Amino acid sequence: MKIDRLLSIVMLLLERDKVSTSTLAKMFEVTPRTIFRDIEAINRAGIPIISYPGVHGGISIMEAYKIEKKLFTVSDITALLIGLNSIQSSMSSEEILNTIAKVKGLVSEEQMKDFESQISIDHTPWLGNRNVKPNFEEMKNAIHEKKLLSFKYSDHNSKRTLRKIEPYRLVLKNSNWYLQGYCMAKQDFRTFKLSRISALKPLNESFVPREIGPELFEMAENHTITIKLLIDESLHDFMAEYCGEQNVKPHDGNKFLVSFPFKENDLGYGYLLGFGNKCECLEPEHVRLELIKRINHLMDTYKLRTFPQVDHEK
Repeated sequence: MKIDRLLSIVMLLLERDKVSTSTLAKMFEVTPRTIFRDIEAINRAGIPIISYPGVHGGISIMEAYKIEKKLFTVSDITALLIGLNSIQSSMSSEEILNTIAKVKGLVSEEQMKDFESQISIDHTPWLGNRNVKPNFEEMKNAIHEKKLLSFKYSDHNSKRTLRKIEPYRLVLKNSNWYLQGYCMAKQDFRTFKLSRISALKPLNESFVPREIGPELFEMAENHTITIKLLIDESLHDFMAEYCGEQNVKPHDGNKFLVSFPFKENDLGYGYLLGFGNKCECLEPEHVRLELIKRINHLMDTYKLRTFPQVDHEK
């Protein structure tokens, strides 16, 4: 008899007027006989349960006992559902769907319809397929069983290396999943982005967890600096969303000054260059000079290849 199931039944009965035993059995994936034993245990614990016979019967907690005893408000349940749905795209569908079904049972059908009509969560990527479910499950099992993992990792410079790690934690940050663990090659703790991991292989080698503090696993913004950009008004909404409205200030004419968080790597410079002539880096000087260098290199690349002139009059 699971304590968590008993608590869940009590929570559900506090929120609902009446629930059938068959509904409870289906929700918790047990037999009706098990539910009857659970109800007896709840009664013995001092929580009065009333049974209603018939087709529309069921069980409920005595109304006098339920007054001001509800554990969750509709807002609380909504917050729980938003959180559960937000990670459903990565975690085991069976595991999360069962949990979501139980949480949904804490509110009425009418309230549930209101929630579903007002909020929709879709984590399907616009481009490509970033499905990390298979790797996610294997990583989660390795963390639980304290087994080593090996995989190929592609860093931000597209350099691929073979890694062997002690996995410790999975982190969801800014819509991306990360694996944190102790890397044998680097002899230090590292954070790996799941979308850059390939050829994952759980190893049949156990490890003894190391003594670690929370500071070792902080998601540090590595090599991030703040640069000043001068942007066209056409980029205002994007920059306000990305950097925060407080970091976008009006300038002369239709221009704006932006305090922009920037990582000094190929991805960061490529991101800035993608804005074209709608964006100019004002400072620091070394970032501006590096952009000029990359622009000149790009121009040289295009100048190397020439094409014969086409006579359009023919």
